Amino acid sequence: MLETIQNIDLEILNFIQEVVSNTVLDKLMIFMTMLGNKGIIWIVISLLLLINKKTRRVGIMAMSALILTAVLGEGLIKPLLKRARPFIDHPSFNLIIKPPSSYSFPSGHTASSFAVAGVLIRELKKYGIVFLVLATLIAFSRLYLFVHYPSDIVAGIIMGLMCAWITNKVFNRKEKF
Repeated sequence: MLETIQNIDLEILNFIQEVVSNTVLDKLMIFMTMLGNKGIIWIVISLLLLINKKTRRVGIMAMSALILTAVLGEGLIKPLLKRARPFIDHPSFNLIIKPPSSYSFPSGHTASSFAVAGVLIRELKKYGIVFLVLATLIAFSRLYLFVHYPSDIVAGIIMGLMCAWITNKVFNRKEKF
């Protein structure tokens, strides 16, 4: 089963590198990844939401989802599973960004993006598609740049959405006394 997943992962990455890759997308994907570095775009959005009293609760929720994702992904899962990144397993590929030093599974960029986007989509429905597109582009940039396997991205999406769900449940539960 794991070998089958690994083979599918490699087929997808090879397709992106051989068919999709071009100089325009190189620049766009580097930019998208930079937006996701350390969750910076999501931190900025959360801070902007914290400024306004009407959206402060949503900003706190977004930051909470981001923190939960970082603790689970970067603090627990990555050090436990220690999956090497594609460029380590397949060194013939030339990276166009600085190589990340952490482990590959799950994608932190993707998990944080979908955690915050999941909260924002539920709480700020009017802008939901913008957050979803942004999260998806950040996730795809990680494949395009050959720093994650597709299964890392899928796991990041699942983990991020689970963290969004948990955050939404905690913040939207009815108090019972």
